Amino acid sequence: MENLVFTGAATALITPMTEQGVDFQKLEELVEWQIEEGIDALVAAGTTGEGSTLTDEEHKEVISCIVETAAKRVPVIAGTGSNDTAYAADLTKYACDAGADAMLLVTPYYNKATQNGLIKSFEYLADISTKPCILYNVPSRTGCNLMPETCAKLAEHPNILGVKEASGNISQIAKIAALCRGRMALYSGNDDQIIPVMSLGGQGVISVLSNVMPKQTSEMCHLYLDGKTQEALKMQLDYIDLIDALFCEVNPIPVKAAMAAMGRCEDYLRLPLTPMEDRNREKLIGLMKQHGLI
Repeated sequence: MENLVFTGAATALITPMTEQGVDFQKLEELVEWQIEEGIDALVAAGTTGEGSTLTDEEHKEVISCIVETAAKRVPVIAGTGSNDTAYAADLTKYACDAGADAMLLVTPYYNKATQNGLIKSFEYLADISTKPCILYNVPSRTGCNLMPETCAKLAEHPNILGVKEASGNISQIAKIAALCRGRMALYSGNDDQIIPVMSLGGQGVISVLSNVMPKQTSEMCHLYLDGKTQEALKMQLDYIDLIDALFCEVNPIPVKAAMAAMGRCEDYLRLPLTPMEDRNREKLIGLMKQHGLI
């Protein structure tokens, strides 16, 4: 497949925060650490980055900060989707001008859309974007499912080059792979399905796990891409317990707790998200110790 935005692992990067606002010094440090660890790409202000509670100004500043700090060493994918297509268009234009390498466009949430509405909205955003677009399907959060036939239609657009599939429905993902083969890159949106999705032709993952394990998550993907499938599968299975713990509460609650335990940010989230419950935190910290993260 030509014109891939990335292969391997892209970190859906957290946004470090304090009561005073976004901690841009910590954000820059995270970008540097991720690149040093060999991550393949970074996602700015997505779900894990709490993009939904960033102010307009903060959202744009986070994108710019990550773009500037990465300095073209790895691709930066800006989370610019919205339930309001006009707002998504504004963010997309900004991110393109700021130097992001691609856009991540989530399906509209709350007001949802028909499949025809999804096609028209995504085509509109892809038309105005000067950078490639990756669609993002996460129906458990949005209440809106991007169907395989809709992906196939959108794959005809020259500026729509990929889809992050987080439905968890492996049969649906297989159908997307069958309908879009060679025309749209497929990325796992769930860390417990990295290898299953790659076995269907996927190019990698947009990952929460790689916030705490950037080197290992990238290695897992590249082992598979290099034909070392059993080694990649072993890593997938070895990390299942930690992956489960990172999703035992709503993302990014657990990964923020994990990153705080590693000293990489404060354990601060904006309402309606709240810090991790003690019993879940204890289990997560125990698993992080087992995996040598702290």
